[in-house]
Amino acid sequence: MKEAHYTDCFETPVSAPVSLAAFIRAFYTQPLFKAERLVLRIAARQPSTDAEVQALADGQADAFAVWSVSGRNEQELLMADRSGRTLSWLMADAGHLRFGSVVVPERTKLGKLTLGPVFHSLLSAHKVYSRALLSGAVRRVQPD
Repeated sequence: MKEAHYTDCFETPVSAPVSLAAFIRAFYTQPLFKAERLVLRIAARQPSTDAEVQALADGQADAFAVWSVSGRNEQELLMADRSGRTLSWLMADAGHLRFGSVVVPERTKLGKLTLGPVFHSLLSAHKVYSRALLSGAVRRVQPD
């Protein structure tokens, strides 16, 4: 059986409009994501700063930590990691904030498409983590 890309999208309503720039700043500078940034600094030797997040939010940078911008408009940011196997998506519209992920399958030596055992073992944790990241960002842009 062939596996397709894995995709998800988590969303939450907001009581007032939030700009994409504010969402990016809140998402990537929250304490939970700063822990991920620390892991990336150590494990991937890819340090990042809040100033780099600000540049990304302002549209002045096309890369951040292990990601580069794949697409962007006034409401959405799509970033791919350096392997090209995972993508992250942020969207801010008038009534919702959304965060999603894509995992691209790879071919085994036998030609089968697979997302791999590591992906499958971490999927439940990924879903919990993604919801926590979105909630943390929302609390930073709408603390009420």
